[in-house]
Amino acid sequence: MKAGVWAALGAALLLHIGYAAAAEAAAAPPAVAARGVEDERLMALFRDDARREDALDSMAVIYRGQSPDPAALRQLFTDARIRAQRGSVGQSMAALRKIDRRQLSAERQISYDVFLTDKRRERDALQPDMIALTAVRPFNHFGGLHIEFPSLLASDGALKYETTEEYRANLDLIRAFATVLDNAVVRFRQGLATGVVESRLTTVNMIAQVDALLAQPVEQSPLTSPVRAFPSGIDLAEQARLRTAYTAAVRDEVYPAYRRLRAFLSDEYLPAARSQVGISAMKGGVGLYRRQILEHTTLPLDPQQVHQIGLDEVARIQGDMDTVRRELGYGGSLKTFFNTIRSDPRFHPKSREELAAGFAAVAKKVDALAPQYFSRMPRTPLVIEAYPAYREKYEAGGSYNQGTPDGSRPGVFFYNAYDLPSRFLSGITTLYLHEGAPGHHFQISLAQEDRTLPDFQRFGGNNAYVEGWALYAETLGYPMGFYKDPLQHWGTLDDEMLRAMRLVVDTGIHAKGWSREQAIAYMLANSGMGESDATAEVERYIAWPGQALSYKIGAMTIQRLRKKAEVALGPRFDIRAFHDQVLGSGALPLPILEAKIDRWIAAQTTR
Repeated sequence: MKAGVWAALGAALLLHIGYAAAAEAAAAPPAVAARGVEDERLMALFRDDARREDALDSMAVIYRGQSPDPAALRQLFTDARIRAQRGSVGQSMAALRKIDRRQLSAERQISYDVFLTDKRRERDALQPDMIALTAVRPFNHFGGLHIEFPSLLASDGALKYETTEEYRANLDLIRAFATVLDNAVVRFRQGLATGVVESRLTTVNMIAQVDALLAQPVEQSPLTSPVRAFPSGIDLAEQARLRTAYTAAVRDEVYPAYRRLRAFLSDEYLPAARSQVGISAMKGGVGLYRRQILEHTTLPLDPQQVHQIGLDEVARIQGDMDTVRRELGYGGSLKTFFNTIRSDPRFHPKSREELAAGFAAVAKKVDALAPQYFSRMPRTPLVIEAYPAYREKYEAGGSYNQGTPDGSRPGVFFYNAYDLPSRFLSGITTLYLHEGAPGHHFQISLAQEDRTLPDFQRFGGNNAYVEGWALYAETLGYPMGFYKDPLQHWGTLDDEMLRAMRLVVDTGIHAKGWSREQAIAYMLANSGMGESDATAEVERYIAWPGQALSYKIGAMTIQRLRKKAEVALGPRFDIRAFHDQVLGSGALPLPILEAKIDRWIAAQTTR
């Protein structure tokens, strides 16, 4: 890693570490009794905040496998919800000011710092100037609620369908969802009035997604899947009533709401959508992009600085790729090899079954090796599944859906089998390490399962930590021996190249005015990825400004902290203990993670 790149990120961390490090430096060791009292006051504050947040954030409750109040779900995309959120944030920050941080234990000081960071972020996001730029764009084609909700409420989704009461509660949510879609139309229309609109690209994609959902007969919709098979404990008469009710709700309430959304997007919104894909072309977009960078990386990075880090990383990784190209027995230039790997059948799966078998083999080996690198393993099981057909065209190569904290619903590693000629056998290992184990599944499950943590640490987080950890997890394939195979070594370099290119392309699109076509061409010229993947990636960056930066920024930070610990501790360095420190407090903002690792290193060196 270039020294200049480390210096740039390190400087950003030092600038942003702020109140946490300063407060710790000034703190006197508290008495044990006082510490316990103040810890409990803080935890009570957290519990009170969590109760209010659960009442406001219905989707977070659903993701945890619980059924929220349908009335709260109906408030999504409304001014009433924003007012309630502002009141809740203000109440929590006022209560936090009454806590003496110096009297807290070390773990609760971390909790204090994370909570304060989160509440400041929420407060800023709820300011009128930000709401005017964000609330009027309630969703887009990447990760939008219009496409996620049917999956979450499906029989194999987030919620339980074991009792009649659970069926009825979830039916109320499906009915409420029709109102949510209508609320979204109101928000989009407000954006039309103020000139804050999505791009034509994202709008066209949203219309196509709604068309795909409406093309499914009601009887085949994910929303009616729970009544196509029932658990044995529900009698036949009740099954018939529920089947009728679910079918009527989807046919008479949800599908008409989707049709209203589709008509609005096509007839009113699309003609006014902006032709430029970058957020900087939108009214207020230049400032919004900088705030999105801070949101996703937890660091106040300049777009040009990030762009240059990306260019430097692309050049470095290309050097490694050229070495592996020769190991694979190919002559010529790296660019020629990029074209070869796209067309040579050797690098592509012949069937969906071949992909599934490849992921299963990697999973088995990771399970055997993980105890050498981790002293704690998740109790939540992990399963491997292909994306459903109605989703796969618009999804990335893979993703992870978290399980429930009690392990009753497993974590799911989804892989994409759409357009097999554009999928790569070389990427099987690195994709599983990232999305499955020890990437997202370890990080998310270990946090959820740790009931000593407050809820916002168990279930919350930030992209720089979450995605940074998952990208760091890919590098564990080196000591695990996966990359002794040149084909899999190529795959991890290709995936690392993807994350480096994201720094270039995301800032190119949103700060430098790059077009969709220019961004796709850059990715194809600097990697061996297929055109379908490159297109899906670029359209994702267009829809989600700044998020793609989090992977490389977060991973580089964790790698730097590990190197710092290895140098400072020498033979006393224990990789399992380091991973415990990184994973042991939930998903931390990078400055707070830096402070925690520094304290751990200092404690080890004074023993």
